[in-house]
Amino acid sequence: MIFDAIIAAGGSGVRAGGPKQWRSVAGRPVIRWSAEAMLAAGARQVVAVIPPGAETEAIAALDGLTVMFVAGGTSRARSVRNGLQALADNPPQAVMVHDAARPFLTPSVVGRLIDALPAADGAIPGLPVADTLKRAERERIAGTVARDGLWQAQTPQAFHYDRLVAAHDAWPADEAMTDDAAAIERAGGQVAVVVGDPRLMKLTWPEDFEMAEAIAGSLRRTRVGQGFDAHRWGPGDGVWLCGVRIAHDRTLLGHSDADAGLHALTDALLGALGEGDIGDHFPPTDPQWKGASSDRFLAHAAALVGARGGRIANVDVTLICERPKVKPHRDAMRARLAELLNLPLDAVSVKATTTEGMGFTGREEGLAAQAIVSLELPV
Repeated sequence: MIFDAIIAAGGSGVRAGGPKQWRSVAGRPVIRWSAEAMLAAGARQVVAVIPPGAETEAIAALDGLTVMFVAGGTSRARSVRNGLQALADNPPQAVMVHDAARPFLTPSVVGRLIDALPAADGAIPGLPVADTLKRAERERIAGTVARDGLWQAQTPQAFHYDRLVAAHDAWPADEAMTDDAAAIERAGGQVAVVVGDPRLMKLTWPEDFEMAEAIAGSLRRTRVGQGFDAHRWGPGDGVWLCGVRIAHDRTLLGHSDADAGLHALTDALLGALGEGDIGDHFPPTDPQWKGASSDRFLAHAAALVGARGGRIANVDVTLICERPKVKPHRDAMRARLAELLNLPLDAVSVKATTTEGMGFTGREEGLAAQAIVSLELPV
């Protein structure tokens, strides 16, 4: 079934201390989680309903995603109606309406909603109420509410597009709409309920963001990559290693600045992403990279991590050579790598070893470097 998605992100987030949709969870804006989830689940088109005048924030939060922006209204219902109108020229069979403040949407929830639609006018995800419910008056318990048949409604909520439009058009202007399913119910339609997901919590209060960070951690997988590089020694008066220039009686030969440490680290990042190697991205046959600073190669690989919604957890580089002595420069190297990768210093390790006179490094014909990295990427 062809469906489009409307992400309701027009609120001011007063209870959360400010607009929730632009706040970061695990390095990604809250609204981006929802937009990426809808696109990954197969939405033909995603409409983000945002506060009037918030285009700059929306463009920054959703950079690189194909999303239409629509200005919101004075209420959530009005905002959703604006989103529905934006789809009117090429209406979908079905539309999903989702709160931007529920970032942890999974394709399985979307799939259950789509499966339920043919037999109903709409479908919502929900969780059976498990806790005992109490009615209170003036901070005193006034009674116990039977929880049989009660569900906690979540979003996204899925509907046949034309039926939701008609239900919105029929809704009295002077009444508040709790959710879009209420409009279908009032119009006499049937709304199915499918099992939701406890992780689809709505971020409402400031403390909810601490819980969201914990949930985000459970939705990420760890990737490990390794890299290796070696360069031959040649005439010169200094060498670049891990972004730091060291005075030396020789230099490393290469098409770029021959920083073996940064090359190995770049390859490790690319390997963890499954993105080939440094030669694929920066061919040595390309004259524009002749003498180039290897900082640029590492920055490119780090940007690819960010574009995938990932983060670098830690990096570890080992330099293999008889000379120059690395230890006097190790702190500077760690600091430079931390700066380039925006990492805390304790997430960066630089070590050095020799081969005790054996092999090409032992004979001082060249220098080698190896690196290993760990990344956290969205599931």
